Amino acid sequence: MIRTRQASSTRTVTAVTLAFFLSTAGSSSELEISNPALFQKSLAAAAQAVRQYGLLDDPAAQERVNRIGYQVAYHADFDRYPFTFAVVDTPLPNAFALPAGQIFVTKGMLDLGLSDDMLAALLGHEIAHVTSEHFLKQKKRATWLNVASSLLSVGLIAAAASDRNDGYVGPYGYTRDQGSTAAAAQAALTGGMVFTELLMRSYSREHEDQSDEEGQRYAAAAGFDPNGLAQLMTRMGERISQSKVLGYWQTHPFFDSRVVAAEARARYLATLQPEPSEDVDAYRTATQTVLLEYAERGTKEQPQGRRQGPPPSSPELDLLKAMALGAWPSGTAAESLRLENLHRLRDAELERLATSRDYGRITTAYRQQMESVRSLTPDTPFLAVLSSEMADLRRQSEELYGQSIRILDRGVFETPFLEAFLSNYPDSPRTPKVALLLGISYSRLGRETDAVEHFLKAWESEPAGTVAEEGDSPAADAQRGLRNLAPVLTRLGSLQHLASQKRDPELGQRAEDRLGKLVGSYDDITSGSEYLERFPNGPYAGEVEERLNRLAEVLYKEMLTYQELGDAAKAIARANLILTHAPHSPSAQRISDERLNDQVDA
Repeated sequence: MIRTRQASSTRTVTAVTLAFFLSTAGSSSELEISNPALFQKSLAAAAQAVRQYGLLDDPAAQERVNRIGYQVAYHADFDRYPFTFAVVDTPLPNAFALPAGQIFVTKGMLDLGLSDDMLAALLGHEIAHVTSEHFLKQKKRATWLNVASSLLSVGLIAAAASDRNDGYVGPYGYTRDQGSTAAAAQAALTGGMVFTELLMRSYSREHEDQSDEEGQRYAAAAGFDPNGLAQLMTRMGERISQSKVLGYWQTHPFFDSRVVAAEARARYLATLQPEPSEDVDAYRTATQTVLLEYAERGTKEQPQGRRQGPPPSSPELDLLKAMALGAWPSGTAAESLRLENLHRLRDAELERLATSRDYGRITTAYRQQMESVRSLTPDTPFLAVLSSEMADLRRQSEELYGQSIRILDRGVFETPFLEAFLSNYPDSPRTPKVALLLGISYSRLGRETDAVEHFLKAWESEPAGTVAEEGDSPAADAQRGLRNLAPVLTRLGSLQHLASQKRDPELGQRAEDRLGKLVGSYDDITSGSEYLERFPNGPYAGEVEERLNRLAEVLYKEMLTYQELGDAAKAIARANLILTHAPHSPSAQRISDERLNDQVDA
């Protein structure tokens, strides 16, 4: 066990600044980053995965994964790299580990309803991949990190060469001009997707068996039931198709034999008493210290080509700080990280035109942080800091209310103003009118689903059955707007929203009929993707997915054509659409298989 780490948690920190914390906390006497070059590549890879999936906005789920993850990791007796845990926002059930200790669990995996024992077994398995250095022992993965970097570079070059006059259709059908920054971001996303497909390949059976055994032992030593591994696989076998094409079975094969082996080992493993919480807390504090020290290196000048630490103002640095906060969420360093995140959000919003600032979003973020801090350290003076700053933001918002009303009355405004008004003043008597105006604005912009949602919001501002003439109320105008819009809606999600409302059965039936005709013939892959995201269990989910796969096949053939013509930018654009909007399709699988084979064989 790692006992000397506790010393790092006993140092007194009195200033809410990261620099002061680092100057007083010092280094952990054992935990380290033994290979900074590998850690840097692994961190960059983790940032790509986060760019692709996004971190799940569920503090309770993230806290649970961190709590169980560090309790298990403490018993791995591994000091070469700091472990970090993150939940990524994808419905595909999976978990994977990067070579320098970054471990990811997907939302889809947590949605299986895992018990703490099951989750401990899952995290123990991924921890064991790191402690056993399976990544370095997997022959085909030897050049994997470099391959990912190369793919990202190719994507950026291709995007730079693309026609920037073409509009970019986002995942919800919003059309906007794609400038150089957006093009680079889209290309980076493509690189990140290919990167993740390269990552999510099965380890050898020997490595999987070893990780099962070691992870089961770590979990039992941490006080969890060693039967958790067999229970985990039984649960997944019940809830996930055992196709090797998708999800957990793609990265973790040999299900039946592993269940039998897990059950046999559990009979000989005792569930030990967990270590005192202060020991695990000290380990988490030491992990945070090492992560922040590495972050600090990136701010210092380095000889050319010898950088250690993440680049300043980079996704890698942002992710590193987020992981440091997750490693130990209370204390001065954590408070400094929380305040830095809030100030970044606040300052970006304050750069906007005053009446278009979304104070509601900022104050919600402050409120969430206050709740988290209060649950951990209810007596900390930091709560007063957050409360004072949030009160100041509220005052600014209230001072702008009169000006916002005058703008609203003049009738000259843009969509961001209406969006900010709804967020800032949800209880204003003008809210139904603003929701109506937003519905009109979104319908003109082609944002059909958002238009329907806001028309419904305005309509529902009055009790059902209220009779009003056109123009008498936002509710009456919203109902009329929905009736006019229904015959021309093409987005599947907008039609499903309208079909689901109960206030106007006739209107709902018209939307239902139109939706039933479109599910098998729609041509916009983003429409099908949006429907499945918003209504994963919707009445037409199966038909929508079937059509989505056919559209992905068409895009795949176009991708091959552009490859043959040497037009890399358009080929990558098609691949991006498939991987973004139809990631479960056979076409997406072919893309990942072909790119994997091409790059590894090269």
